[in-house]
Amino acid sequence: MREIAADLAEWRRADKRIAVARVVDVDGSGPREPGAAMAVNEDGEVIGSVSGGCVEGAVVLEALDIIETGARRIVTFGYSDDEAFAVGLTCGGTIHLFIEPLDW
Repeated sequence: MREIAADLAEWRRADKRIAVARVVDVDGSGPREPGAAMAVNEDGEVIGSVSGGCVEGAVVLEALDIIETGARRIVTFGYSDDEAFAVGLTCGGTIHLFIEPLDW
């Protein structure tokens, strides 16, 4: 979270609605450790990373939905090592994210 704090403060000053995704668990190999964070604002702008690019696009869609609904949820993204290689992901494994709206 520290690595995105300055940008979050800027979005707060601009009164943006935001959702934050945090890695809460990793099964197998994963690109980022628990605690890694990514934030998405209502305009679809992104700061931080939860997967080094592997699933960021899907996380943005989840975050935008959470901004609209106000819901909180755990989402899981995972591939077997063979599937990961086939789609260009070198990490394999499964990541579990907690995504929630940021309430100022």
